[in-house]
Amino acid sequence: MNVAIIGGGITGLATAWHLQQRGATAHVFEAGHDAGGNMRSRQLPGGYVVELGPNSLQLSPELELLLKSLNLEDQIQEPEAVSSRRYVVRGGKVRELPAKPQQLLFSGFFSLGAKLNVLRELRRPAQAPDPNESIADFFRRRFGQEIVDYAVNPFVSGIYAGDPAQLLVHKTFPQLPALEQQHGSVLKGFAKTMKGAARRRIISLRGGLQALTDALQAHLPHVHLHTQVEALLPQPDGRYRLRLADQPALAEMFDAVVLALPAYAAAPLLAPLDAAAGEALTAVHYPPMTAVHTAYDRSAVQHPLNGFGALSPRVEQPVAAGTLWSSSLFPDRAPAGQVLFTSFVGGAQYEALAQQPDEQLLQAVRAEQERLYGLQPGAPARLQHIFRWPRSIPQYDSRILPAHAAADRLEGRGIWTVANWRAGVGIPDCLRRAEAVAQKITSAA
Repeated sequence: MNVAIIGGGITGLATAWHLQQRGATAHVFEAGHDAGGNMRSRQLPGGYVVELGPNSLQLSPELELLLKSLNLEDQIQEPEAVSSRRYVVRGGKVRELPAKPQQLLFSGFFSLGAKLNVLRELRRPAQAPDPNESIADFFRRRFGQEIVDYAVNPFVSGIYAGDPAQLLVHKTFPQLPALEQQHGSVLKGFAKTMKGAARRRIISLRGGLQALTDALQAHLPHVHLHTQVEALLPQPDGRYRLRLADQPALAEMFDAVVLALPAYAAAPLLAPLDAAAGEALTAVHYPPMTAVHTAYDRSAVQHPLNGFGALSPRVEQPVAAGTLWSSSLFPDRAPAGQVLFTSFVGGAQYEALAQQPDEQLLQAVRAEQERLYGLQPGAPARLQHIFRWPRSIPQYDSRILPAHAAADRLEGRGIWTVANWRAGVGIPDCLRRAEAVAQKITSAA
Protein backbone atom coordinates (compact mmCIF):
# COMPACT_ATOMS: atom_id res chain seq x y z
CA MET A 1 0.00 0.00 0.00
CA ASN A 2 0.99 3.59 -0.57
CA VAL A 3 -0.22 5.99 2.14
CA ALA A 4 0.05 9.76 2.40
CA ILE A 5 0.41 11.18 5.91
CA ILE A 6 -0.09 14.92 6.15
CA GLY A 7 1.58 16.32 9.24
CA GLY A 8 4.91 15.33 10.78
CA GLY A 9 4.19 15.52 14.51
CA ILE A 10 4.62 12.60 16.88
CA THR A 11 1.33 10.98 15.80
CA GLY A 12 2.00 11.30 12.09
CA LEU A 13 5.52 9.93 12.45
CA ALA A 14 4.33 7.07 14.64
CA THR A 15 1.60 6.20 12.12
CA ALA A 16 4.21 6.13 9.35
CA TRP A 17 6.42 3.90 11.51
CA HIS A 18 3.65 1.38 12.13
CA LEU A 19 2.62 1.38 8.47
CA GLN A 20 6.22 0.76 7.49
CA GLN A 21 6.45 -2.11 9.99
CA ARG A 22 3.41 -3.64 8.27
CA GLY A 23 4.93 -3.45 4.81
CA ALA A 24 3.25 -0.28 3.55
CA THR A 25 5.01 2.71 2.03
CA ALA A 26 4.29 5.85 4.03
CA HIS A 27 5.03 9.35 2.73
CA VAL A 28 4.98 12.06 5.42
CA PHE A 29 4.33 15.60 4.18
CA GLU A 30 5.33 18.31 6.67
CA ALA A 31 4.85 21.99 5.88
CA GLY A 32 7.41 23.15 8.45
CA HIS A 33 11.18 23.15 8.34
CA ASP A 34 11.40 20.20 10.73
CA ALA A 35 9.26 17.34 11.99
CA GLY A 36 8.21 16.70 15.57
CA GLY A 37 5.16 18.93 15.96
CA ASN A 38 4.65 20.04 19.55
CA MET A 39 7.49 17.87 20.85
CA ARG A 40 10.30 20.40 20.81
CA SER A 41 13.41 20.48 22.99
CA ARG A 42 16.03 23.20 23.03
CA GLN A 43 19.59 23.29 24.37
CA LEU A 44 20.09 26.93 25.33
CA PRO A 45 23.40 28.73 25.94
CA GLY A 46 24.62 28.36 29.48
CA GLY A 47 23.77 24.68 29.87
CA TYR A 48 19.95 24.69 29.96
CA VAL A 49 17.68 22.06 28.43
CA VAL A 50 14.09 23.27 28.03
CA GLU A 51 10.96 21.72 26.60
CA LEU A 52 8.63 23.93 24.59
CA GLY A 53 5.80 21.38 24.58
CA PRO A 54 5.44 18.20 26.66
CA ASN A 55 7.94 18.04 29.51
CA SER A 56 7.65 14.35 30.40
CA LEU A 57 5.88 11.21 29.21
CA GLN A 58 3.95 8.39 30.83
CA LEU A 59 5.75 5.18 29.98
CA SER A 60 2.76 3.35 28.50
CA PRO A 61 3.23 -0.09 26.90
CA GLU A 62 2.99 1.52 23.45
CA LEU A 63 5.70 4.04 24.25
CA GLU A 64 7.95 1.46 25.89
CA LEU A 65 7.77 -0.79 22.82
CA LEU A 66 8.44 2.14 20.48
CA LEU A 67 11.48 3.27 22.48
CA LYS A 68 12.83 -0.28 22.38
CA SER A 69 12.24 -0.56 18.62
CA LEU A 70 14.09 2.72 18.06
CA ASN A 71 17.00 1.71 20.31
CA LEU A 72 16.29 4.57 22.69
CA GLU A 73 16.10 2.54 25.88
CA ASP A 74 19.50 3.76 27.04
CA GLN A 75 18.33 7.36 26.58
CA ILE A 76 15.47 7.06 29.10
CA GLN A 77 15.76 9.46 32.01
CA GLU A 78 14.03 8.65 35.27
CA PRO A 79 12.94 11.65 37.35
CA GLU A 80 14.24 12.22 40.84
CA ALA A 81 12.35 10.54 43.68
CA VAL A 82 10.74 13.84 44.70
CA SER A 83 8.66 13.72 41.51
CA SER A 84 5.99 11.72 43.35
CA ARG A 85 5.16 14.79 45.43
CA ARG A 86 2.62 17.14 43.82
CA TYR A 87 1.64 20.59 45.04
CA VAL A 88 -1.34 22.89 44.66
CA VAL A 89 -1.61 26.56 45.60
CA ARG A 90 -4.16 27.20 48.33
CA GLY A 91 -4.58 30.35 50.37
CA GLY A 92 -1.66 31.93 48.55
CA LYS A 93 0.73 29.17 49.62
CA VAL A 94 2.17 26.11 47.90
CA ARG A 95 0.77 23.08 49.70
CA GLU A 96 1.33 19.38 49.13
CA LEU A 97 -1.63 17.46 47.75
CA PRO A 98 -2.39 14.04 49.28
CA ALA A 99 -0.81 11.41 47.04
CA LYS A 100 -3.44 8.72 47.66
CA PRO A 101 -7.21 8.92 48.25
CA GLN A 102 -6.90 7.27 51.68
CA GLN A 103 -4.43 9.95 52.75
CA LEU A 104 -6.98 12.65 52.03
CA LEU A 105 -8.90 11.93 55.24
CA PHE A 106 -5.81 12.56 57.37
CA SER A 107 -4.45 15.54 55.47
CA GLY A 108 -5.12 19.14 56.35
CA PHE A 109 -5.34 20.18 52.72
CA PHE A 110 -9.14 19.78 52.46
CA SER A 111 -11.76 20.95 54.92
CA LEU A 112 -13.81 18.58 57.07
CA GLY A 113 -16.81 19.27 54.84
CA ALA A 114 -14.89 18.22 51.74
CA LYS A 115 -13.73 15.03 53.44
CA LEU A 116 -17.28 14.17 54.46
CA ASN A 117 -18.42 14.76 50.86
CA VAL A 118 -15.78 12.30 49.66
CA LEU A 119 -17.03 9.69 52.13
CA ARG A 120 -20.64 10.31 51.06
CA GLU A 121 -19.64 9.56 47.47
CA LEU A 122 -19.45 5.90 48.44
CA ARG A 123 -23.22 5.91 49.02
CA ARG A 124 -24.39 8.29 46.31
CA PRO A 125 -26.42 6.42 43.69
CA ALA A 126 -25.40 6.48 40.06
CA GLN A 127 -27.25 8.81 37.72
CA ALA A 128 -28.13 8.09 34.13
CA PRO A 129 -25.26 8.94 31.75
CA ASP A 130 -25.39 12.46 30.34
CA PRO A 131 -23.29 13.00 27.18
CA ASN A 132 -23.29 16.75 27.84
CA GLU A 133 -22.09 16.59 31.46
CA SER A 134 -18.94 18.60 32.10
CA ILE A 135 -16.03 17.48 34.25
CA ALA A 136 -16.93 20.12 36.85
CA ASP A 137 -20.58 19.04 36.95
CA PHE A 138 -19.60 15.39 37.37
CA PHE A 139 -17.19 16.01 40.24
CA ARG A 140 -19.47 18.55 41.90
CA ARG A 141 -22.29 16.02 41.81
CA ARG A 142 -20.15 13.20 43.19
CA PHE A 143 -17.68 15.01 45.48
CA GLY A 144 -18.70 18.63 46.05
CA GLN A 145 -17.49 22.10 45.08
CA GLU A 146 -14.27 22.20 47.12
CA ILE A 147 -12.90 19.14 45.32
CA VAL A 148 -13.75 20.84 42.03
CA ASP A 149 -12.01 24.06 43.06
CA TYR A 150 -8.81 22.67 44.59
CA ALA A 151 -8.27 19.30 42.91
CA VAL A 152 -10.12 19.10 39.61
CA ASN A 153 -9.73 22.69 38.40
CA PRO A 154 -5.94 22.94 38.80
CA PHE A 155 -5.40 19.47 37.33
CA VAL A 156 -7.53 20.12 34.24
CA SER A 157 -6.08 23.59 33.74
CA GLY A 158 -2.49 22.54 34.22
CA ILE A 159 -2.59 19.31 32.22
CA TYR A 160 -5.21 20.01 29.54
CA ALA A 161 -5.09 23.82 29.40
CA GLY A 162 -8.84 23.48 29.87
CA ASP A 163 -11.83 24.70 31.80
CA PRO A 164 -13.51 21.83 33.68
CA ALA A 165 -16.83 23.65 33.39
CA GLN A 166 -16.60 23.26 29.60
CA LEU A 167 -14.81 19.96 28.97
CA LEU A 168 -17.04 16.91 28.58
CA VAL A 169 -16.32 14.22 31.14
CA HIS A 170 -17.23 11.32 28.82
CA LYS A 171 -14.74 12.59 26.24
CA THR A 172 -11.93 13.61 28.59
CA PHE A 173 -12.20 10.97 31.34
CA PRO A 174 -14.56 8.30 29.95
CA GLN A 175 -13.51 5.83 32.64
CA LEU A 176 -15.13 7.92 35.40
CA PRO A 177 -18.76 7.75 34.19
CA ALA A 178 -18.13 4.08 33.42
CA LEU A 179 -17.03 3.43 37.00
CA GLU A 180 -20.12 5.22 38.29
CA GLN A 181 -22.41 3.11 36.13
CA GLN A 182 -20.70 -0.20 36.89
CA HIS A 183 -20.07 0.23 40.62
CA GLY A 184 -22.45 2.96 41.76
CA SER A 185 -19.47 4.88 43.16
CA VAL A 186 -16.32 6.16 41.51
CA LEU A 187 -14.25 5.40 44.61
CA LYS A 188 -15.60 1.87 44.85
CA GLY A 189 -14.87 1.37 41.18
CA PHE A 190 -11.28 2.57 41.58
CA ALA A 191 -10.80 0.30 44.59
CA LYS A 192 -11.93 -2.73 42.59
CA THR A 193 -10.33 -2.02 39.25
CA MET A 194 -7.06 -0.41 40.33
CA LYS A 195 -6.15 -2.80 43.14
CA GLY A 196 -2.56 -3.87 42.68
CA ALA A 197 -2.13 -1.76 39.53
CA ALA A 198 1.28 -0.14 39.28
CA ARG A 199 1.47 3.56 38.64
CA ARG A 200 2.96 4.27 35.24
CA ARG A 201 6.46 5.64 35.30
CA ILE A 202 7.10 9.21 34.24
CA ILE A 203 10.17 9.60 32.05
CA SER A 204 12.09 11.95 29.83
CA LEU A 205 14.93 11.37 27.37
CA ARG A 206 18.48 12.61 27.60
CA GLY A 207 18.72 15.92 25.82
CA GLY A 208 14.93 16.29 25.75
CA LEU A 209 11.89 14.54 24.37
CA GLN A 210 12.55 15.64 20.81
CA ALA A 211 15.01 12.73 20.69
CA LEU A 212 11.95 10.52 20.14
CA THR A 213 10.63 12.34 17.07
CA ASP A 214 14.16 12.78 15.72
CA ALA A 215 14.69 9.00 15.95
CA LEU A 216 11.36 8.28 14.27
CA GLN A 217 12.18 10.64 11.42
CA ALA A 218 15.61 9.02 10.98
CA HIS A 219 13.94 5.62 10.50
CA LEU A 220 11.48 6.87 7.86
CA PRO A 221 12.81 7.19 4.30
CA HIS A 222 9.95 9.30 2.91
CA VAL A 223 9.63 12.42 5.09
CA HIS A 224 9.10 15.51 2.92
CA LEU A 225 9.81 18.76 4.80
CA HIS A 226 8.83 22.25 3.58
CA THR A 227 5.99 20.56 1.72
CA GLN A 228 2.56 22.13 2.04
CA VAL A 229 -0.37 20.01 0.85
CA GLU A 230 -3.04 22.29 -0.59
CA ALA A 231 -5.70 19.81 -1.72
CA LEU A 232 -6.78 16.18 -1.66
CA LEU A 233 -7.83 15.02 -5.10
CA PRO A 234 -10.11 11.93 -5.02
CA GLN A 235 -9.73 9.59 -7.98
CA PRO A 236 -12.41 7.39 -9.65
CA ASP A 237 -10.85 4.22 -8.22
CA GLY A 238 -11.10 5.50 -4.63
CA ARG A 239 -7.47 6.51 -4.33
CA TYR A 240 -6.09 10.04 -3.90
CA ARG A 241 -3.61 12.37 -5.47
CA LEU A 242 -2.22 15.43 -3.71
CA ARG A 243 -1.74 18.99 -4.90
CA LEU A 244 1.18 20.72 -3.26
CA ALA A 245 1.66 24.46 -2.84
CA ASP A 246 2.92 26.13 -6.03
CA GLN A 247 3.20 22.79 -7.80
CA PRO A 248 1.05 20.71 -10.13
CA ALA A 249 -0.73 17.70 -8.66
CA LEU A 250 1.51 14.78 -7.83
CA ALA A 251 1.24 11.92 -10.26
CA GLU A 252 1.68 9.45 -7.41
CA MET A 253 -1.49 7.71 -6.23
CA PHE A 254 -2.23 7.00 -2.57
CA ASP A 255 -4.47 4.21 -1.32
CA ALA A 256 -5.29 6.15 1.87
CA VAL A 257 -4.70 9.57 3.37
CA VAL A 258 -3.94 10.13 7.04
CA LEU A 259 -4.46 13.62 8.43
CA ALA A 260 -2.06 14.12 11.34
CA LEU A 261 -2.89 17.80 11.59
CA PRO A 262 -4.56 20.11 14.10
CA ALA A 263 -8.26 20.38 13.39
CA TYR A 264 -7.93 23.95 12.13
CA ALA A 265 -5.21 22.88 9.64
CA ALA A 266 -7.12 19.82 8.44
CA ALA A 267 -10.35 21.78 7.89
CA PRO A 268 -9.32 23.52 4.61
CA LEU A 269 -8.32 20.17 3.10
CA LEU A 270 -11.64 18.58 4.01
CA ALA A 271 -14.02 21.45 3.23
CA PRO A 272 -14.05 20.88 -0.58
CA LEU A 273 -14.85 17.19 0.00
CA ASP A 274 -17.25 17.55 2.94
CA ALA A 275 -18.38 21.06 3.82
CA ALA A 276 -19.85 19.96 7.16
CA ALA A 277 -16.55 18.33 8.14
CA GLY A 278 -14.64 21.49 7.30
CA GLU A 279 -17.01 23.56 9.40
CA ALA A 280 -16.87 21.12 12.34
CA LEU A 281 -13.09 20.98 12.45
CA THR A 282 -12.77 24.74 12.18
CA ALA A 283 -14.88 25.09 15.34
CA VAL A 284 -12.56 23.01 17.56
CA HIS A 285 -11.11 25.35 20.18
CA TYR A 286 -7.35 25.67 20.75
CA PRO A 287 -6.61 28.25 23.49
CA PRO A 288 -3.28 30.10 23.56
CA MET A 289 -0.54 28.95 25.92
CA THR A 290 2.84 30.49 26.69
CA ALA A 291 5.74 28.55 28.21
CA VAL A 292 8.01 30.72 30.37
CA HIS A 293 11.38 29.29 31.41
CA THR A 294 13.24 31.10 34.19
CA ALA A 295 16.35 30.14 36.15
CA TYR A 296 17.90 31.57 39.32
CA ASP A 297 20.71 30.80 41.70
CA ARG A 298 19.57 28.11 44.12
CA SER A 299 20.49 30.32 47.05
CA ALA A 300 17.98 32.97 45.84
CA VAL A 301 14.95 30.65 46.21
CA GLN A 302 13.75 29.74 49.71
CA HIS A 303 11.31 26.97 48.79
CA PRO A 304 12.88 23.48 48.83
CA LEU A 305 11.26 22.66 45.46
CA ASN A 306 11.00 19.06 46.60
CA GLY A 307 8.39 17.88 44.13
CA PHE A 308 7.12 17.74 40.57
CA GLY A 309 5.78 21.27 40.61
CA ALA A 310 2.69 23.24 41.60
CA LEU A 311 -0.71 23.73 39.99
CA SER A 312 -2.86 26.78 40.66
CA PRO A 313 -6.68 26.73 40.97
CA ARG A 314 -8.68 29.45 39.28
CA VAL A 315 -10.03 30.64 42.65
CA GLU A 316 -6.45 31.64 43.55
CA GLN A 317 -6.32 34.04 40.57
CA PRO A 318 -2.92 32.80 39.35
CA VAL A 319 -0.57 34.07 36.68
CA ALA A 320 0.72 30.60 35.77
CA ALA A 321 -1.78 27.75 35.61
CA GLY A 322 1.05 25.42 36.55
CA THR A 323 4.79 25.52 37.16
CA LEU A 324 7.15 22.57 36.83
CA TRP A 325 10.27 22.53 38.99
CA SER A 326 12.27 21.25 36.05
CA SER A 327 15.68 21.14 37.74
CA SER A 328 14.21 19.14 40.63
CA LEU A 329 12.97 16.49 38.21
CA PHE A 330 15.95 16.15 35.89
CA PRO A 331 19.13 17.78 37.26
CA ASP A 332 20.76 18.15 33.83
CA ARG A 333 18.13 20.75 32.86
CA ALA A 334 20.08 23.59 34.52
CA PRO A 335 23.69 24.25 35.54
CA ALA A 336 24.76 23.14 39.02
CA GLY A 337 23.76 25.60 41.69
CA GLN A 338 20.72 26.88 39.77
CA VAL A 339 17.00 26.11 39.67
CA LEU A 340 14.89 26.06 36.52
CA PHE A 341 11.16 26.80 36.51
CA THR A 342 8.88 26.01 33.56
CA SER A 343 5.67 28.04 33.94
CA PHE A 344 2.61 27.66 31.73
CA VAL A 345 0.57 30.82 31.30
CA GLY A 346 -2.75 30.66 29.47
CA GLY A 347 -5.21 27.97 28.53
CA ALA A 348 -8.96 28.16 28.22
CA GLN A 349 -9.41 29.94 31.56
CA TYR A 350 -6.59 32.47 31.16
CA GLU A 351 -6.39 33.34 27.46
CA ALA A 352 -5.65 37.04 28.00
CA LEU A 353 -2.72 36.26 30.32
CA ALA A 354 -1.01 34.18 27.63
CA GLN A 355 -1.14 37.13 25.23
CA GLN A 356 0.59 39.69 27.45
CA PRO A 357 3.68 41.41 25.99
CA ASP A 358 6.96 39.73 26.92
CA GLU A 359 8.12 42.23 29.53
CA GLN A 360 4.74 42.39 31.25
CA LEU A 361 4.51 38.60 31.25
CA LEU A 362 7.98 38.16 32.75
CA GLN A 363 7.24 40.71 35.47
CA ALA A 364 3.98 38.96 36.38
CA VAL A 365 5.64 35.53 36.52
CA ARG A 366 8.49 36.95 38.59
CA ALA A 367 6.12 38.54 41.12
CA GLU A 368 4.30 35.22 41.51
CA GLN A 369 7.58 33.36 42.03
CA GLU A 370 8.58 35.82 44.74
CA ARG A 371 5.23 35.31 46.47
CA LEU A 372 5.02 31.51 46.19
CA TYR A 373 8.63 30.35 46.29
CA GLY A 374 10.40 32.98 48.32
CA LEU A 375 12.47 34.23 45.40
CA GLN A 376 14.58 37.08 46.70
CA PRO A 377 13.52 40.47 45.30
CA GLY A 378 16.28 41.77 43.10
CA ALA A 379 17.93 38.37 42.60
CA PRO A 380 19.08 38.25 38.97
CA ALA A 381 17.44 35.84 36.56
CA ARG A 382 20.06 33.58 34.99
CA LEU A 383 17.62 32.62 32.21
CA GLN A 384 14.44 34.15 30.82
CA HIS A 385 12.95 32.37 27.83
CA ILE A 386 9.47 32.63 26.34
CA PHE A 387 7.80 30.39 23.77
CA ARG A 388 4.26 31.07 22.61
CA TRP A 389 1.72 28.58 21.32
CA PRO A 390 -1.05 30.71 19.76
CA ARG A 391 -3.10 27.51 19.59
CA SER A 392 -2.13 24.91 22.14
CA ILE A 393 -4.21 21.91 23.23
CA PRO A 394 -7.56 21.05 21.56
CA GLN A 395 -10.48 21.30 23.95
CA TYR A 396 -12.79 18.31 24.35
CA ASP A 397 -15.85 20.47 24.89
CA SER A 398 -19.16 20.33 23.02
CA ARG A 399 -17.45 21.56 19.85
CA ILE A 400 -15.43 18.36 19.57
CA LEU A 401 -18.50 16.18 19.03
CA PRO A 402 -19.28 17.26 15.42
CA ALA A 403 -15.57 17.00 14.59
CA HIS A 404 -15.39 13.42 15.83
CA ALA A 405 -18.59 12.54 13.95
CA ALA A 406 -17.09 14.00 10.76
CA ALA A 407 -13.88 12.02 11.27
CA ASP A 408 -15.85 8.80 11.63
CA ARG A 409 -17.72 9.57 8.43
CA LEU A 410 -14.53 10.24 6.43
CA GLU A 411 -12.98 6.88 7.23
CA GLY A 412 -15.36 5.29 4.75
CA ARG A 413 -13.72 7.45 2.08
CA GLY A 414 -10.17 6.41 2.93
CA ILE A 415 -9.35 9.55 4.95
CA TRP A 416 -8.12 8.86 8.48
CA THR A 417 -7.40 11.26 11.33
CA VAL A 418 -4.80 10.63 14.03
CA ALA A 419 -4.03 14.01 15.66
CA ASN A 420 -4.59 14.79 19.34
CA TRP A 421 -8.02 16.34 18.69
CA ARG A 422 -9.07 12.88 17.53
CA ALA A 423 -7.03 10.47 19.66
CA GLY A 424 -6.85 12.22 23.04
CA VAL A 425 -4.37 14.86 24.12
CA GLY A 426 -1.85 12.51 25.80
CA ILE A 427 1.09 11.02 23.94
CA PRO A 428 0.03 7.46 24.92
CA ASP A 429 -3.42 8.19 23.43
CA CYS A 430 -1.82 9.39 20.20
CA LEU A 431 0.48 6.36 19.96
CA ARG A 432 -2.44 3.97 20.45
CA ARG A 433 -4.40 5.76 17.74
CA ALA A 434 -1.43 5.70 15.36
CA GLU A 435 -1.01 1.95 15.72
CA ALA A 436 -4.74 1.26 15.44
CA VAL A 437 -5.10 3.31 12.24
CA ALA A 438 -2.04 1.67 10.67
CA GLN A 439 -3.56 -1.73 11.43
CA LYS A 440 -6.95 -0.78 9.96
CA ILE A 441 -5.42 0.63 6.77
CA THR A 442 -3.21 -2.37 6.09
CA SER A 443 -5.91 -4.88 7.05
CA ALA A 444 -8.18 -3.40 4.40
CA ALA A 445 -5.63 -3.97 1.65
